[in-house]
Amino acid sequence: MTELLSVQQMYGADSAAMAAGISGEKLMEAAGREVARAILDRFGAQSTAVLCGPGNNGGDGFVIARHLKKAGAKVSLALLGDKGDLRGDAAIMAGRWRGRVAPLGSDVLEGAALVVDALFGAGLARPVKGPAKTVLAAAQARKLPIIAVDVPSGVQGDSGQILGFAPQAALTVTFFRPKSGHLLYPGRGLCGELRVVDIGIPDQVLTEIEARTWINQPSIWLPSWPPLSLEGHKYSRGHAVVLSGGPGKTGAARLAAGAALRVGAGLVTVASPLAAVAENAAHLTAVMIDPWRDGAAFRRLLLDPRRNAVCLGPGAGLGAGGVKRLRGNVLAALDLGKAVVLDADAITAFATARKSLFRQLHGNCILTPHQGEFSRLFPGPGDKLQRTRQAAADCGAVVLLKGPDTVIAAPDGRAVINANAPPDLATAGSGDVLAGFCTGLLAQGVPAFEAAAAACWLHGAAAQCFGPGLIAEDLANALPAVLSALRADTA
Repeated sequence: MTELLSVQQMYGADSAAMAAGISGEKLMEAAGREVARAILDRFGAQSTAVLCGPGNNGGDGFVIARHLKKAGAKVSLALLGDKGDLRGDAAIMAGRWRGRVAPLGSDVLEGAALVVDALFGAGLARPVKGPAKTVLAAAQARKLPIIAVDVPSGVQGDSGQILGFAPQAALTVTFFRPKSGHLLYPGRGLCGELRVVDIGIPDQVLTEIEARTWINQPSIWLPSWPPLSLEGHKYSRGHAVVLSGGPGKTGAARLAAGAALRVGAGLVTVASPLAAVAENAAHLTAVMIDPWRDGAAFRRLLLDPRRNAVCLGPGAGLGAGGVKRLRGNVLAALDLGKAVVLDADAITAFATARKSLFRQLHGNCILTPHQGEFSRLFPGPGDKLQRTRQAAADCGAVVLLKGPDTVIAAPDGRAVINANAPPDLATAGSGDVLAGFCTGLLAQGVPAFEAAAAACWLHGAAAQCFGPGLIAEDLANALPAVLSALRADTA
């Protein structure tokens, strides 16, 4: 269940299920029943206020109320609007509720230990205001656990953005598959525990709606993982090159180089400016050093065809002459057809020369910007998933937009959202390690999209494995335990 659906795709899944003979009434009954089951599982049968909206989300609420009452919970129900205005399946479910239907107001919260938010679903297109906002805000102020049906009301299901107001849920129950808004901040932070329940939609409908977004999981990229062979050797596992900055700016490149080696590249070389060779040599053992004086020398050291993947940007510097020099080195690597990872300064260097970069980028390249770097190269509106997907299409390379909800998109429209990154990763140098993981996987022949997705997941898993006190140097050292667990899981 790694697919992430858009709101429209979820509507399509509902329609496909109904076309296959599963009525909307049956789907709504199953949805409400499963939400009630999740509530009882998590909280037990407690006094519950159910807040119902005027559409299908509200219809789910009537079903939830009925099942909670049947399980022994005391239930009060309030409706936004008039019961007589309900239509379709929502009207049918309202007719099956034998309790009182109060107008939506804060009175419904009196004596409640739980609140069910069944006001608005993921397709909301207008800000939450009026009585809905008042009651949800009152529930939050009283610190009542809120159970959201589909999404917390006010969270847009595609983007995760907040429309006016959205409450903090303790539990969000959604149906069939999660939506991208469940994984993207700020919506992700408001969902609390997310449960995806089966309401009878057959998995076959996924072929009809053509999901192109997934939760980043090993199943996405493990089929592309390079197998180890007893007949293999270091050159068969690729040779990664990492461009170093000048004196005092070399640590980032060494972090990337060590990560590339640890993730499996057979050889790794730091391409070091002459003035920084001694500084790099004092810290490196298994990673080799190759000095360069100017752009022509850097190009020459890449002429060896065995040096097949290049990482540029970490600690590269944008000082006097730095932008021109860095642009030249990037374009040289691209011109030679190398697999390329561009990070940090290598992205910012092209902020005023986007077209020259885009002309040279190809499908075996990965860009790893944070939000600021991304905006310099890809200005424009849109939510994070839309912007990343459009950026990949515009530049013709894989784009990995970093953050707590990292999005990775390929030029062909595929995208994943990463969900395993702990807050410990907010530490200097962790992005350099991620760039190194990407480079080491490219060196081994992993396709760019799968390499970026794998690197990002491994990055988060290594941080989780190490735990509190993490610094960037710990990430590569924590990786063997993660890789061992992966190997055991797939044996």
